[in-house]
Amino acid sequence: MSDHQTTLYTMPGTCSLAANIAIAWIDAPVAVHNMAYGDHKKDEYLAINPKGKVPAITFPDGDVLTELSAILAWLGAAHGGEGYARDTKLGRREAEALSFMTTEVHASYGPHFAPQNFAESEDAQEEVKQAAYDTLKDHYARMEENLTTAGGTWYLGERSFADAFLYVLVRWLDQTPMTLADYPALAAHRERMEADEGVRTALARQDMEPMGAA
Repeated sequence: MSDHQTTLYTMPGTCSLAANIAIAWIDAPVAVHNMAYGDHKKDEYLAINPKGKVPAITFPDGDVLTELSAILAWLGAAHGGEGYARDTKLGRREAEALSFMTTEVHASYGPHFAPQNFAESEDAQEEVKQAAYDTLKDHYARMEENLTTAGGTWYLGERSFADAFLYVLVRWLDQTPMTLADYPALAAHRERMEADEGVRTALARQDMEPMGAA
């Protein structure tokens, strides 16, 4: 890994996959450095991102950009060309969709991934997890409706970075007691994404596999 490269730091199973997909879609000149799980808490990476989370992008001038929505916005502005111009209807709606997916859906997974951060006893942890799943059901129903209303192919009617993040969120659903079969449009979207060459490239770079049909 060269100090003179712009580099995306990823880790298997994380939301950094969305930025990895975006890089593949627009052929951005960004190297992808996939870390083993746990490396995000080691000193070498904490020197890059003290929050100990992925994704992060490092630039040749030493600057670092974190937070998925910010990284996707930079990728679109810097390397997306006219198709990813922010001052368009699609650009505005993409920003809105990514904000919802980040601040509402992704955040609601907190009790699922780390229930110990929300409660001490096992019973209390189970309660906060069940409450999170109830919230997530509403979020996925909303995304199912939005995708269906947009025509069922792409989340905003045409391909955008929102589809990359949606794919991550739909993968995560399989880790919960929820079932993807309850969301047929999202299930079809996942299958469509996994047939995409850019998605497969990103999965391989992140040591991940397609999940297959629901």
